Amino acid sequence: MLQAKILGTWLGRRWRPTYAYMLRCLLPKQSWHQDVSTSCAKCSKSRRLGHKKNVSEKKLTRYFVDHRKVRVTGGKGGDGMSCFLSEPRKEFGGPDGGDGGNGGHIILKVDQQTKSLSSVLPIYRGFDGQRGGSKNCFGSAGKCIYIKVPIGTVVKEDSKVVADLNQHGEEYVAVYGGAGGKGNRFFLDNFTRAPVTATEGELGQERVLHLELKTMAHAGMVGFPNAGKSSLLRAISNAKPAVAAYPFTTLNPHVGIVHYENYEQIAVADIPGVIKGAHLNRGLGIAFLRHVERCRFLLYVLDLSVPEPWTQLQDLKHELEQYEAGLSKRPHAIVGNKLDLPQSKTNLSLLRERVPHRVIPLSALTGDNLEELISHLKELYDDYVKAEEMSKQKPLKW
Repeated sequence: MLQAKILGTWLGRRWRPTYAYMLRCLLPKQSWHQDVSTSCAKCSKSRRLGHKKNVSEKKLTRYFVDHRKVRVTGGKGGDGMSCFLSEPRKEFGGPDGGDGGNGGHIILKVDQQTKSLSSVLPIYRGFDGQRGGSKNCFGSAGKCIYIKVPIGTVVKEDSKVVADLNQHGEEYVAVYGGAGGKGNRFFLDNFTRAPVTATEGELGQERVLHLELKTMAHAGMVGFPNAGKSSLLRAISNAKPAVAAYPFTTLNPHVGIVHYENYEQIAVADIPGVIKGAHLNRGLGIAFLRHVERCRFLLYVLDLSVPEPWTQLQDLKHELEQYEAGLSKRPHAIVGNKLDLPQSKTNLSLLRERVPHRVIPLSALTGDNLEELISHLKELYDDYVKAEEMSKQKPLKW
């Protein structure tokens, strides 16, 4: 009896892992996470967004790239074949070498979902065409390589613009592949009945291209460093540019989307690098001033807490006008930020006396008067759409 109990205990211990494994395989998996939230949609969204970590400005520079130098080389064409037909009862079958396939092209294609040049590699090499075969079989051509680029990509070669890609699905052939070689069948004529000549495939084109991205946004926020542009963009959209309690400047542009009824979307870009002398390439300078070129209307963000904030507006318009004539005369709105600070209300009244245009005072930190800015953005966007339709052009849709 004692031996039987010992044997049963030993067998139970030995087969226990196998039994547990069989239960895990046969029984359905149980998840401790709810698939459907039982709370309201608003609370569910806020809880879900709360887990998203803010990305530092240093890491964001890795994700957003607005300039690339690319070396592209087309595929080599396949060589032609030199051979003769060899079949029973055909002593003089003649030449039957086929031509080689053409090399593959490299094509730049605009993709609306691509927002940066970070996925573009520095070197591209096209696929080679296959060699021709016997029995007049042509070699297959090399496949084309498509490089996805965002809307607003400018292609330059030796400082000369060769392509400006502004529409979704637009393509530009960066390099052509080489032509395939000719087989000896191609050289057959009445004087040469048994040619043995076959040519090699040609090399593909090789170019060094400079890709520059000019942000395609409806509105561009222009202001001096620490004017609160990044905080304002976070307040009106879901964009997450880096902000901090100490003064620093944004190192790369950010684009946020403002949603309206009827699924209307307005893209707002935070343009960094504007300081005195930016048109002379001081600071970040021209590297980011080119992003203002594609904006349909501008938002001048002024810091109301500094003395004489109207001088900021004059300096900003001067820098834009020096960079490109007529750039400062585009439709715009003047935004006075940091209304929550003590000195801002006094400076606001002085600003309105010296500026004939409408000034929208707000606080990106507390959210005061953001509705006025959002509604005015919609007015500027509607005016832009009407102007494009009157000129029979397609307005930009984000």
